[in-house]
Amino acid sequence: MKSRIIFLVGFLVLAITPHTAVAGQMTFTVLENSRATFKSEALLETVVGTTSGPAVSGIVMGDLAKPQAATGVIRVDLATLRTGHAMRDADMLGKDYLDTKKETNRYAVFELKGVEMAGPLQPGNGVPAKLRGTLTIKGVPVNLAADAHVSYLKLTPEQLETQRNFGFTSDTVRVSAKFNTSFTNHRMQIPQVMFSRLSNDIQLDVDLTLVRK
Repeated sequence: MKSRIIFLVGFLVLAITPHTAVAGQMTFTVLENSRATFKSEALLETVVGTTSGPAVSGIVMGDLAKPQAATGVIRVDLATLRTGHAMRDADMLGKDYLDTKKETNRYAVFELKGVEMAGPLQPGNGVPAKLRGTLTIKGVPVNLAADAHVSYLKLTPEQLETQRNFGFTSDTVRVSAKFNTSFTNHRMQIPQVMFSRLSNDIQLDVDLTLVRK
């Protein structure tokens, strides 16, 4: 009788435990529908630059039941940023600013070192989070935290059949995050004549779709 009670208790625990609680370590890659945007809002002008597709790449490793320990690296090809103004783009990518012709400067790299989030990720739910790590632009690393929203989708076999051609797998995580940094943080100085048209403050937004490998 005692062994039967123990078995029933164990069965109930497994039945009510969320799927993610036993998910284990997973590896996710960035899907090509992801996007990165930067914005500089000055007195006379707001400059917005965007890139997407293969220009946004990366890999994240973690346990859906314990997302706080997730780590990874996200890379954005700065040479592909476009603001809608060819002359401004050439200046932005030139030697005085991003200097993307130099290979060591071409990518903005965020190294994820931890996540602040309440509890595990549950299928079909989105939760606020804070991403902590190091952002490197033009070879200069800066430790920072980004406000984020993270959601997790578990596809059924039937759903997966309709989405497989788009690169989706059974486990998909969506991350929207906002980073705040500045030109001077990364040793770029705005000329005095440009201060009314280009702010020193930079807001970086990323919208990432991560699929399990």
